[in-house]
Amino acid sequence: MLCILGRILTYESFEEGYIILENNTVKEVGKIPPIKPRIKGYIIPKPVNAHTHIGDTFVRKKIKDLPRDIEKLVAPPKGLKHRMLERVSDKEILQGMEESIGEMVSLGTYAFCDFRESGIKGVNLLKKAMEDYSIRSVILSRPKGMSFDRDEIEKLLRISDGIGVSSISDWNYEYLENISKIVKGKGKIFSLHASERVREDIDKILDLKPDFLIHMNKASKNDLERVAEEEIPVVVCPRSNIFFGLKPKIELMKRVGIKLSLGTDNAMISSPDIFEEARWVMKNCEEISLEDILRMITYNPREMLNLPLPNFEEEKKAEFVVLDTKSLKPIFISGSEVS
Repeated sequence: MLCILGRILTYESFEEGYIILENNTVKEVGKIPPIKPRIKGYIIPKPVNAHTHIGDTFVRKKIKDLPRDIEKLVAPPKGLKHRMLERVSDKEILQGMEESIGEMVSLGTYAFCDFRESGIKGVNLLKKAMEDYSIRSVILSRPKGMSFDRDEIEKLLRISDGIGVSSISDWNYEYLENISKIVKGKGKIFSLHASERVREDIDKILDLKPDFLIHMNKASKNDLERVAEEEIPVVVCPRSNIFFGLKPKIELMKRVGIKLSLGTDNAMISSPDIFEEARWVMKNCEEISLEDILRMITYNPREMLNLPLPNFEEEKKAEFVVLDTKSLKPIFISGSEVS
């Protein structure tokens, strides 16, 4: 048996307690441990990385000094990333994806939400990359090109969890309206990047009925209040934003009542280590409590992505990570120990 002591992040609160494990099963949960604990730290559900682009992992091995201009690097269809995705072999893309997935698994990541480029082929590559790994994914596909093709959208929705596109600045707005209607008609997820590098029309964004938004760096306070009123969650990716000289408005978003989640964004820029995002927020956002930060990588994204909510009930399979209280680095992952 293994006894773990610390602050347990439950759905309701962050409270002191212990967990006793046996064969990766929760045998006992309580306040005062009956045996000496071997591990101490913050006990949280296995985290969720709420926004990734792991298809571009291969780029970081090919180009060391990436342009720090969003349009030049990632804007479709002519950004460097998209040009390279067109030229590189499927094998290299697959190997890069497997590298990122392996890193997320090693950190105890429960699931990740990937905005999957390259149409049907891109979705199939990601599914192939995941075959040997025990991690869940929410795959938000996108059309191969920038035009509207109903048949392609319907095929994508049969093999993915929804559609995730870039911003309204990149697309013909009528195309996005058509895509959103089809996605909503199928009961699947529709999401998009919004006001990442420039402020975009919040009415147009909200009229697309997004399930959640990515970034919102350049949104005004009024824009954010509108998003909060509509109860639309936002995913922030601070390390990616900082790379481009942008700063996420995490504290303002929290003040106006937006439910936030964290993502690592493009794997060519940032490793898919969701704890790095949490550490950035802890160091740079004084108004955000530790409990709120940890909810941004656990309960919030699970609710946003319709993933099962975790619990710490006795006789249930252990699905948690223990973090060092100073560094927020994993010191124990249920099912395997990490040093």
